[in-house]
Amino acid sequence: MNKKLFAKQLMAWYQVHHRPLPWRETKDPYKIWLSEIILQQTRVTQGLPYYNRFVVTFPNVKALAEADEQTVLRLWQGLGYYSRARNLHACAKMIVRDMKGRFPNNYQALMHLPGVGPYTAAAIASFAFREKVAVVDGNVFRVLARIFGIDLNIVSPEAKKSFSAIANELIDDDRPDTFNQSMMEFGAIHCTPVAPQCGDCIFSNTCVANLRGLQKVLPVKERNLTVRKRYFFYVAIRHKNKWLMKKRKDKDIWQGLYDFFLVESKRNQNWRTALAAFGEFSTGKRVADFKHVLTHQQLFVSFIDVEVSDETTFAALAGQLQLKPFSQKQIQHLPKPVLISKYLRLENP
Repeated sequence: MNKKLFAKQLMAWYQVHHRPLPWRETKDPYKIWLSEIILQQTRVTQGLPYYNRFVVTFPNVKALAEADEQTVLRLWQGLGYYSRARNLHACAKMIVRDMKGRFPNNYQALMHLPGVGPYTAAAIASFAFREKVAVVDGNVFRVLARIFGIDLNIVSPEAKKSFSAIANELIDDDRPDTFNQSMMEFGAIHCTPVAPQCGDCIFSNTCVANLRGLQKVLPVKERNLTVRKRYFFYVAIRHKNKWLMKKRKDKDIWQGLYDFFLVESKRNQNWRTALAAFGEFSTGKRVADFKHVLTHQQLFVSFIDVEVSDETTFAALAGQLQLKPFSQKQIQHLPKPVLISKYLRLENP
């Protein structure tokens, strides 16, 4: 396929069909960077409200850098992959501290920022500074694999190198920003993973997948994932309108977020057995069970409600278990895992 014709057809399609999204209406590298970090592992419909809230709360990189981590994590709550939020905050601090609040203006320099990899660096470089560097995400993998009939396993280093080379050959010389947006949008809303719109496609006569019926085969994605099963028993200890909670500090899921006293087990078992070492919980009651699926983990979570009648015992438990008391109002402003929020909604609908 002729390189210039491919880019011309794709960008013409984009002008007609693209979604109006706020980060496409700006050349501000801060807002473009913010949108790209939010949209990692997150769909546009879910990420858009978060983007809008972040822009209102932190209108520039300086405001984000000066925020405390708890505020950033609280605003991020519900998006998951909280390392993104911590990297976002660390990156903002670095830009303000070391770069006088100015983003690097090229791909190579952007790659040195915390939490910024090849995809994000290319997006910022092309969208904000019109550098001719191709953005290659899951949508781009799918479009290129289907149109050109590429059967490389897209999770392999070889495939990533090959797809990047092809995308950089196709990218428009004069409008690299529009070309990249077009590729990503075409994959997101037209050449979709399931039920692509092949019958109404600008590439229907040349697309290998369409001509050979390979839409369900391409792109090839084979990953050997080991899924870890974890069994959590949360003990929600409360006295009147206060609950005992702690900040997660270990380098594990939900680092920096607040949760209840937790006992983790390697296998599923009766909650009383799991908590047998803590006699004071024997009067508790199991009130909720959830299954929570992460990329490499499955969490089976039980919540046990323990209501303490006197303040002395409540304070003693706080000291013994290294927890702190928080009122319902205070908890509302704490960054928490989604499961903790779900439980609290059950208790206070």
